[in-house]
Amino acid sequence: MTITALAAECPILIAPAMDAGMYSHPATHENVSILAKRGIQFAGPGEGRMASGLIGLGRMLEPEDLFGHIRKVLGKNGSLSGRQVVVTAGGTQEPIDPVRYISNRSSGKQGYSLAQAAIDEGATVTLISTPTALHPPIGAIFIKVQTAQEMLKAVLDNLAGKDALIMAAAVADFKPQISSNKKIKKRDGFPPLMLEPTVDILAALNSKENSAQRPRVLVGFAAESQDLFNNAREKLQSKNLDMIAANDISASDSGFSVDNNKVTLLYPDGNSKELPLQSKAEIADAIISSIAGMMGDH
Repeated sequence: MTITALAAECPILIAPAMDAGMYSHPATHENVSILAKRGIQFAGPGEGRMASGLIGLGRMLEPEDLFGHIRKVLGKNGSLSGRQVVVTAGGTQEPIDPVRYISNRSSGKQGYSLAQAAIDEGATVTLISTPTALHPPIGAIFIKVQTAQEMLKAVLDNLAGKDALIMAAAVADFKPQISSNKKIKKRDGFPPLMLEPTVDILAALNSKENSAQRPRVLVGFAAESQDLFNNAREKLQSKNLDMIAANDISASDSGFSVDNNKVTLLYPDGNSKELPLQSKAEIADAIISSIAGMMGDH
């Protein structure tokens, strides 16, 4: 193995695995430091129970995490190398009280797939996400939010100098006018639920106050149950987007909470590109490829 490493001209990634106490030894730290200075990259180790029964730092990473590190290394010189991309994902949650909220059926899968696809192409990715059951892609800068207002703040706080923003999150359109700081008890009867609009993140980005922070490429999503293309084109124009991904959420085999999607990419010049039913990872690859192409035009 040592001979192979000496002759290798490709990137080298080491996934350390050793018993508790061994990785923290000064000799190990010195060797890791020397290898890192020579360009060797490391994935892990993790912390947990070893085969010996001991608990500590030294476990090899789980295959899924290790694969994420491999993808990051392989994508270093991709089409978005040197670019910085922000992706929003998930469905925002607008609290009614400490245990109830208004949200939607978004799983976050499409947004997380977009973050991974951008990393695969060498981008530095900031993923702004609501709570989901998903693990953030290895290499992503992860920011967790809950409400539309929190997402807007996170986007504005992290947009300076970025090349692209992909608004894949399903932001709730409405929120309760009043949110109780105590659980509303059923025995007391539920009070009338009065709603008001949430903040429009894309509209806020186009405001005079925030226009200087607008990235070079701004991408939105239009999840519609009727009149898909007219609604998507209206959003494309009104939000001043460079591209919008339109998908029909009424379809049972695509859209929210499933692994597949079917979208049409619409552009300001009237052109469009239909993406057939396929995995959300494949949809993400196509969207990132289109964004990379637009980067070349800027």
